[in-house]
Amino acid sequence: MHIWNQLSTFQLIFNLQAVVGSIDPHRVYVKDHNDVQLKTIRVSNSGPNGEEYAWYQCTVNGKREGRPVGAYELAKAVEEFGAGEILRNCIDCDGQGKGFDVDLIKLISDAVSIPVIASSGAGAPQHFSEVFYKTNETVALAAGIFHRKAVLLLFW
Repeated sequence: MHIWNQLSTFQLIFNLQAVVGSIDPHRVYVKDHNDVQLKTIRVSNSGPNGEEYAWYQCTVNGKREGRPVGAYELAKAVEEFGAGEILRNCIDCDGQGKGFDVDLIKLISDAVSIPVIASSGAGAPQHFSEVFYKTNETVALAAGIFHRKAVLLLFW
C-alpha cells in the first residue's frame, strides 16, 4: 500500500492528530546561505568557524546516518502527506540540558500550520519559557529534565 493510502486510512480510523511525523535533524553550518539548495537560515549562534548560516539535515539511527533532506523540506512534506502533528527533535541538543534549539523551532513551526512538538534540550524550567516567548511553538516536551531530577514532581 502506498504511504499516502496508509496515512489516509489512519486519518479516517482515528483522527488527524493520531498521525505524527517525527523529524530528527542536526545543524550543518555553511559559510553562505547559497552553499546548499535546501532551506538555510541565519543562526543566532555562529558555527565553530564563524559560520553565520546553517541548514538542518535529517538523520536516522541517532545521527549516525545523515540524509540529503532538510528538516524544513521534510516538515512541509509531512504536513502535505496529512500528518496532524510533528515531533521535532534536535539531535545536537538532545540530552545536553542547555535549552532547545530556538532557531530550529522557529524554522519548523513557522513553516507548517499543524502543531509542532519541540523536543530535546530542556534542562531547566526557563527553557520552556524561552521556547514559548521566542517562537510560535505551543507544545514542548520534557523528558530528560525529569530523568536528571533537574525538576522534581511532588504527588500527594
